[in-house]
Amino acid sequence: MAAGSVRALRRPSGVSVIGAGESPYTRHPASGTTTDGVLADAVRRALADANLSTSDVDGFGACSFTLGPDHAVDLAWRLGLRLRWLMQDTNGGASAGTMLQHAVRAVESGDASVVVLVAGDLMDQQVHLKMVAEYNRATAEQLVPLDMLGPNALFALLTQRQMAAEGLTRTDYGRLAVAQRAWASLNPGAVYRTPLTLDDYLNAPMVAEPLGRYDCVPPVTGADAVVVAADERAAGTRRARVLAVSARYNTDDQTGDGLVTGLAACAPELWETAGHGPADVDVVSVYDDYPAMALAQLKDLGLAAGGELPAFVAERLATRELAVNTSGGQLSAGQPGSAGGMHGLVEVVRQLRGQAGERQVDARLGLFSGYGMVLYRYGACATAGLLEAAG
Repeated sequence: MAAGSVRALRRPSGVSVIGAGESPYTRHPASGTTTDGVLADAVRRALADANLSTSDVDGFGACSFTLGPDHAVDLAWRLGLRLRWLMQDTNGGASAGTMLQHAVRAVESGDASVVVLVAGDLMDQQVHLKMVAEYNRATAEQLVPLDMLGPNALFALLTQRQMAAEGLTRTDYGRLAVAQRAWASLNPGAVYRTPLTLDDYLNAPMVAEPLGRYDCVPPVTGADAVVVAADERAAGTRRARVLAVSARYNTDDQTGDGLVTGLAACAPELWETAGHGPADVDVVSVYDDYPAMALAQLKDLGLAAGGELPAFVAERLATRELAVNTSGGQLSAGQPGSAGGMHGLVEVVRQLRGQAGERQVDARLGLFSGYGMVLYRYGACATAGLLEAAG
C-alpha cells in the first residue's frame, strides 16, 4: 500500500446504516431558512426512519460550509444531543465516506453505539457566490484574480481533456444527463423532474465550452443524514450493512492530468475488503458535479469494463441497464452544498432498504462515491463505500 494512504475498513462486525433522511431541496429557500434548521430537519427525519430519538444518540458527525460561526458541537447542543463521540468534517463531497469510515470504527470500538451523520447547507445566490470566491486559498489568491470565479471553467478544461483522451463527444455526456433526468422523474425530492431529451441537452445555452446548462450542477438548499449503529439495534429490520469504506487525499499532489481520481487507488482495496467485484454491484451513486467526473469515477472504480467509455455510456448508462444515480444525481436532484456525497449515500441506503418508491431497483449491493475539494484543477479528496442489504 502506498505511503500516506488511508486503509480501508477491515470487514466490520455487524455495523449498518439503519436510517436515512433528507431535508427537502429547494433552489429558492424561504425567508428565515437557516443552515442549522435544514441540518436539524435531516437529522430528525433520519432518526424517525430508524425508529429512534435524540436520546438514543451518543455519536454525531457533521459537515457544512455555511454552519459557521457555529460548529458541530453547537449543532449537537441545539439538537439536544448528549454525546460520547463527535467529529466535524470539512471535506464537502467526500465527507459522507470520511464520516462513515470514522463512525463505523467508533461503533466497532465501543466509543459510540448510535451515530448520526449529517451534511448540508443554505445555498441562496449570495451565499453561493461568496463561497465559490473564497472556497480555499488556491481559489481566492490564484483563480479569482484570473476572473475564474467558480469551478465551471476548470471543469470545462478537464472535460475537453477527457473528450480527447477517451473519444467522448457531447452526445455521450448528454446521454448520461438524460438518463439521470429519467431517474429524477421518479424521485419526488428532485428539483428538476421534467423529462430531458438529447436535443434539449445539445441545444442548451453554453456555459463554458464544452459545458452547457445541463452539465453544471444546480446548487440547492438542503441536507442529508444517516444513522449508523450495530446490527443489534435493528434486529429484524431492513438495513444497509457497511462492507468496506476506502479513502484517498491528495493522491497525485497536482502532478497528474486530473482525469484519474483518488478512487483509482481506493478501488483495489475496496473490492478486496468487501469480497466482491464491480460486476456484483446492483446500484451505484457517484458524485456528479459534472458528467465528466461521473464518468471518471465509474472508470476508476472498475465499472466501465475495459475503459471504453463511449460504449459504456451507450450500452449501460443510456439504457439504464446499470442503475447509476437513481435519485437523478446532483445534476437533476440538486447539489446541497457539502451534502453532495451524503445525497448519494442516502440514495444507496434507500435502495438497499426498499424505500426508493417508483425508482426502486432490485438491489443487494450498493456502491457510493464522494469526490471534491477542488484545488487548482482536480478534487483533492475521494471516498467510496460498499453496502449490502441485510435484515
